[in-house]
Amino acid sequence: MATSIGWALTRYARQEALFGPAAQARLSRATVSVIGAGGLGSPALLYLAGAGVGTVRIFDDDVVSRSNLHRQIIHADAAVGTPKAASAQHAIAALNPSVAVEKRGRLTPDTALAQLAGTDVLVDGSDNLHSRYLCSWAAHRLHIPHVWASILGFDAQLSVFYSGHGPVYEDVFPDMPAPGAVPSCSQAGVLGPVVGTVGSAMALETLKLLTGVGTPLIGQLGYLDGLTGKWEYVPLRAGGAVPTQPAAPPEVRTIPAGARVIDVRTATERAEGFIPGSQHFPLADIQAGQSPALAPHEPAVIYCATGVRSAKAVDLLRARGFTDVVSLRGGFSAWEEDNHSPS
Repeated sequence: MATSIGWALTRYARQEALFGPAAQARLSRATVSVIGAGGLGSPALLYLAGAGVGTVRIFDDDVVSRSNLHRQIIHADAAVGTPKAASAQHAIAALNPSVAVEKRGRLTPDTALAQLAGTDVLVDGSDNLHSRYLCSWAAHRLHIPHVWASILGFDAQLSVFYSGHGPVYEDVFPDMPAPGAVPSCSQAGVLGPVVGTVGSAMALETLKLLTGVGTPLIGQLGYLDGLTGKWEYVPLRAGGAVPTQPAAPPEVRTIPAGARVIDVRTATERAEGFIPGSQHFPLADIQAGQSPALAPHEPAVIYCATGVRSAKAVDLLRARGFTDVVSLRGGFSAWEEDNHSPS
């Protein structure tokens, strides 16, 4: 016991000098759920673990991809092709073995409340709109703060939403955009240090919430211009929005056996590589009112480069009565890395 106490005094001495042993004890008893072990989740997880948060829950069902390593710094090159949650758990154990890590897979509408029960702060490092609205709804229902950030190119946004104490996500973004309306990092590009700056800021907001030290960014939206290095702050007001439970998106991470596979990319993209056995039917044709040769209830997986255009295609086709079409999450890029990543 004396050894473990001495170990803790040494490890946390510098931060206890700022907020005292009582706040450190609160951290050791806290449970933080982090959605996504990617660009934002990587620095957030490392700093939360380093600070001594007692339990960290990681929600992620993706695998480590080499094209993401420039910003997903919790993962090593040797982890390419392995589950992100397991890779992150390994890194956290190496940094601070006293932190308990729980791997929870993907957060879904039907399990979110049960999976997040007992969470003190929800850190939303997700990379898709559905997960952001799901986090807002779950945080509202569980009466916990929701630390949120978003990255696009050189720019980033950050806030703390807290139902009953300030604005919620829907006060700023009332309606979920249509599929494909917002570009992904794969489309728009992303710079690692921008993600790292904001992911670290998410960890700071979480520590303030857990310790009671400082003023969390509730009622304000921080905007970072990475090209100038300047932060600006926009005041937010609670407008009475009530988060609602979003339906699960029509997508899959892997292609089910027996499903038709349809490539909606351009001919130029397809010439550079495609999923074997897939049919080519460009999104432009679907947008022009044409439909692939599918029976109304025939299972089919639609893919594009990263999953953005395929989500748009699925939305259009489902509106025409094709009820069993789904998008391939991550698109051809994810499929190619899963199936052809060099060892």
